[in-house]
Amino acid sequence: PPRCGCAAPPQGGAAGGPAEPDPRRPLEGDEARRWAAELGDEHAPASDEPPASRFAWCVTGSGHYLEESMALAQRLPNVDLYLSAAADEVLPLYGLRLEWLRERFRVFRDKSASSVPVGRLYAEAYHTVVIAPATSNTVAKCAYGFSDTLPTNMFAQAGKLGVPSLVFACDTEPVVVTKAPRSHATEWLTLRPRRVELDNVERLRGIEHCRVLTTPAELEAALAERLHALKLAWNASSS
Repeated sequence: PPRCGCAAPPQGGAAGGPAEPDPRRPLEGDEARRWAAELGDEHAPASDEPPASRFAWCVTGSGHYLEESMALAQRLPNVDLYLSAAADEVLPLYGLRLEWLRERFRVFRDKSASSVPVGRLYAEAYHTVVIAPATSNTVAKCAYGFSDTLPTNMFAQAGKLGVPSLVFACDTEPVVVTKAPRSHATEWLTLRPRRVELDNVERLRGIEHCRVLTTPAELEAALAERLHALKLAWNASSS
């Protein structure tokens, strides 16, 4: 069945997991927090947040300008990170450990079949969704309406709610030079995206409430425009 950010907590439980909630009443307080943590939501429910007060920054399994993207995310006020399962694997390969991220952001991970953390969108916690960097796989899914990962589900639900999305696509030119993981024998890799990847980027440009960026400079400029529109400013410094 399709993934939905507003799905109820799973029933049946698991050995060592939290006690199964009563399905006849909504979860509240500490009980809601325990279930959220079990499913990858590391923090309080979205109802605790002022409306439209945060950026939702989604990370996929791409290393293309990954460090530059995270540097931009650090400069923004009130950012939550949404990691795909692939991002969980790839981030440490570029020296970006989960512990380091949690010191700087609130982090939500793709640990549930129904993308439970997406429910924060329904509570109107976010004014902007960013996917940076976005793999060609993520671009294709977004362009064709598939939402089976945490970032693609965030993108789909944001579009349905009219929340603007900024997508920094990786495979946008006939030749792409990208930084290799630190464990790789060479520092840089040369890739040649296929016509299908380039076509998917163009298709994504036509999706409502979506803006596609192709360079870190374009991403920075688009974020600056959002900050200006929201009457916000870059952080003074980041570490």
